[in-house]
Amino acid sequence: MRITSIVVAVLLGLPATAWAGLTVVTTVPDLAAISEQVLGPHGDATAMVLPTQDPHFVDARPSLALELARADALVVVGLDLEVGWLPSLLTGARNPKIQLGAPGYIDASTMVTKLGVPAGPIDRAMGDIHPGGNPHFLYDPRNAAPIARGLAARFAALDPEHAADFTANAETFVVKLDAVLAGFAPMLASYQGAPIVAYHQSFPYLATWLGFEVIAQIEPKPGVPPSPAHVAGVLGAARARGAKVVLQEPWYPETTASLVAEKAGAKLVVFPGGTDLAAGQDYFVYLATVVERLQAGIP
Repeated sequence: MRITSIVVAVLLGLPATAWAGLTVVTTVPDLAAISEQVLGPHGDATAMVLPTQDPHFVDARPSLALELARADALVVVGLDLEVGWLPSLLTGARNPKIQLGAPGYIDASTMVTKLGVPAGPIDRAMGDIHPGGNPHFLYDPRNAAPIARGLAARFAALDPEHAADFTANAETFVVKLDAVLAGFAPMLASYQGAPIVAYHQSFPYLATWLGFEVIAQIEPKPGVPPSPAHVAGVLGAARARGAKVVLQEPWYPETTASLVAEKAGAKLVVFPGGTDLAAGQDYFVYLATVVERLQAGIP
């Protein structure tokens, strides 16, 4: 996070000047962490959602509208992940720089290849389906590379003076990301081909990265609570396939997932909900936390 020019001036006994960098607000913390890497000293990024909060459902507090009112750029996941709460905040912010279609409105989903795009008609009976594709693309850390490059281009359009720095910062980030992921590969090799039970339809991108197979989901349909009969079917599938991991995010109740894991002889792994900015994590510390949690699931 930034140390503003005002604080620096006070520490050095110099006249205070206003902060001149880009003020970037993101919906989820991973986008803030990547934005920080790209901005470097030329801006600051904050997230509206905590890593412990379900980004589908956020309380549209007035304080969040105030953050948006002050922003030069808004970076969203897109694919309707934030559709239940963000539009009202944008209306309340009354900031033309970050409205849909404005240069400061940045949709990260346009920078990645989407998975899970539904074919054919969609209706509410199918559960919480996203028409444009599955929005959990940040769970494949390889997607951070095109996002960083995309953000560099968009930030450069907003602040041309520092365009070269944004580009260089993004490339430095990508080089480090490639090296870090290469180091993680042997540590996560046991997930290749492994049968996994998931709580929500959150992990197709993670599965693409690590090569595991989601054999069952505790939710019968996205966003629909499981019935006892459905849980029994999931448990049967887990036992039949020898699943060793039940995977879920921190905002879902652990009771059912713990029961399935216990009865199937598996471990419950609570996947980190995102970079913990308040704890001082950067994106790479977050990735190390992800790997640590996953390693605890399959030795």
